[in-house]
Amino acid sequence: MLKFHWFLPTNGGDGRHIVGGGHGMGPGPAGRPADVPYLGQVARAAEAQGFDAALTPTGAWCEDAWLSTAMLSQVSERLRFLVALRPGLVSPFLAAQMAGTFQQLTGGRLLLNVVTGGEDHEQRMYGDFEDKEARYERCAEFLEIVTRLWREDAVTVEGKHLQVADATLLQRPDPLPEIYFGGSSPAAGRVAAKYADVYLTWGEPPAAVAEKIAWIRELAAEEGREVRFGIRMHTITRDTSEEAWAEARRLIEGVDPETIRTVQEGLRRSGSEGQRRMLELHGGSTDDLEIHPNVWAGVGLLRGGAGTALVGSHEEVADRIQEYADLGIEEFVLSAYPHLEGAYWFGEGVLPILAERGVWEHPAPATGRTQSVPFAAAGKAAS
Repeated sequence: MLKFHWFLPTNGGDGRHIVGGGHGMGPGPAGRPADVPYLGQVARAAEAQGFDAALTPTGAWCEDAWLSTAMLSQVSERLRFLVALRPGLVSPFLAAQMAGTFQQLTGGRLLLNVVTGGEDHEQRMYGDFEDKEARYERCAEFLEIVTRLWREDAVTVEGKHLQVADATLLQRPDPLPEIYFGGSSPAAGRVAAKYADVYLTWGEPPAAVAEKIAWIRELAAEEGREVRFGIRMHTITRDTSEEAWAEARRLIEGVDPETIRTVQEGLRRSGSEGQRRMLELHGGSTDDLEIHPNVWAGVGLLRGGAGTALVGSHEEVADRIQEYADLGIEEFVLSAYPHLEGAYWFGEGVLPILAERGVWEHPAPATGRTQSVPFAAAGKAAS
């Protein structure tokens, strides 16, 4: 069965316009604050609609992911949290201990999204002056230590970047958090193949995604492992295709071309291979943004990181999801503007269609829960 995850907009808040942030970009204007009352609404909406977890970003441009999700776990019941963390900014022993505490106090609701860090300037703000290649070396050592601490009684590692001696972790997480990992560089592929449970890619056209899947599968096979695959995209799904595309146009209409140029100049300074691939999808132009049927690159004009959206009617978006699933994508990390209403648009519009097709089921028991009716089915009944 496919899994769907939502996004917690801790990067400056939420609103009815594209909110920036990530890869060195400052947050854009947002009308809704990234506070517990509002983020709690988003978390509960995602939980009710059947999302399995919610991704929380990390970086100087957003609230701390560990603290935010710890608070939000207390205003939600089932939703798991895909917490982004950066190796090297906290010791591996402390990170392993934090994961154990989180699992103990939330009843096992932690997943980990390991972010090596793509921007030298931002890393130096945290006191990290390693270059990109060294960061990936350190990340591998970090994951080696953390995963061994979760499973072994005493761990000693003498790495190039990190060391622990006779380390014993009393707060072992139960269950062990699954590790999500993304990256498009050769160094990222090597780390993902050895340590990731789920390899995440940003939303590219299916042909490019298929190439990434084949690449990571081959590297993982060399390690004697198998890896699952996930994709990170935005969504604009409506009752009709016309409504969805009108909303996509609204998000970038009226935006000063100078603003787009400034954002693109900043993003081109990124050291991230994934960011470079995102920029190539639109070339900084508002022309020809539909790069594949129902796949729109407009978000990347104003936002760093994930820059594509699934756009269309609920049926069309469901079709595109199945197209990616046929390639091997099993998990979808999604978002929308605003995130609260977007959770309902997708949860009430697309998920029931996928459930009817037999590729998704609500992770919570159906008892006492009203079953959503697919929009297409509802329309036929009304006629």
